[in-house]
Amino acid sequence: MSPAPEPTDTPDGPAYQGRLLDRPTEDVVDQGAGFDIATLVTRRRVLSIVGAGAGALALAACSPSNDSTAATVSTPAGEIPEETNGPYPADGTNGVNVLEESGIVRSEITSSLDGGTTADGVPLSLTFTVTDMANDNTPFEGVAVYAWQCDAQGRYSMYTEGVEDETYLRGIQVADADGKATFETIVPGCYTGRWTHIHFEVYPDVDSATNVENAIATSQIAFPQDMLDEVYLLDTYSGSAENLAQIGSLDNDNVFGDGYDLQMGTFSGNTDSGYVGSLAVAVDTTTEPTLSSGGVPPAGAPMGGEPPRGGMPGMGSDAPN
Repeated sequence: MSPAPEPTDTPDGPAYQGRLLDRPTEDVVDQGAGFDIATLVTRRRVLSIVGAGAGALALAACSPSNDSTAATVSTPAGEIPEETNGPYPADGTNGVNVLEESGIVRSEITSSLDGGTTADGVPLSLTFTVTDMANDNTPFEGVAVYAWQCDAQGRYSMYTEGVEDETYLRGIQVADADGKATFETIVPGCYTGRWTHIHFEVYPDVDSATNVENAIATSQIAFPQDMLDEVYLLDTYSGSAENLAQIGSLDNDNVFGDGYDLQMGTFSGNTDSGYVGSLAVAVDTTTEPTLSSGGVPPAGAPMGGEPPRGGMPGMGSDAPN
């Protein structure tokens, strides 16, 4: 077990990382959720110090609400959890790499890079606000965010049979002075075995965003059920409502089931005008990223509500990620 962090004596009392302790007579880890965990220890550090149960409670207490209409939180409650990049990343993991393609640095990602097919669906303007935990959660200007997702039918470009020659719904954006990287995309569909999500990776800069080995964070953004229930009434998303109902809730998802407070996006809008979404992404460069790849995709890849060739993916760890 890692040693507990020690406070520093100052003229004004004991402090840790420049912050005076709210409870001077107690240990650093006993200061309460209000002591801004984001500037103290990362999510991994919390779990190693106080145990998974207590760490989860502390993080949850200062996490943004899961309410889809909640205001964007400017200071994340903790480091963005590391998640698998799944079997469809096209980041060099399984021999497919779109990151070196001309034009991949773009905000509008609904069309393929060659200007061909455009993915249909409810418009979504999604902003990732990236902060640097190693520097007091200041905006992480200059980092590159690579985002990718399935289309309204649950298909991944470059992988799924029929769209393997497409490159839509993939793109890189560079964070501005406020740490913001925005993508113009669509609400993803829901395919068998996974709750609706968008994958993303964070790279130190755009020049390094050419291979997954350079990523400093890999995670996924989750969508609230009330929003999805409205979107999936549309014919464009045929099969998605049934696939979502089979999972039941985020708690049953094989990725988000262990907690999703830090990965739940905030959204506003409707199916007529489209949605605006955001996610606070705190990155700690002092911790070692742990890439968990979904490996080689199953033959045929996800086909919305239809099983891929080779069988229906399972509802547990065998489901596409």
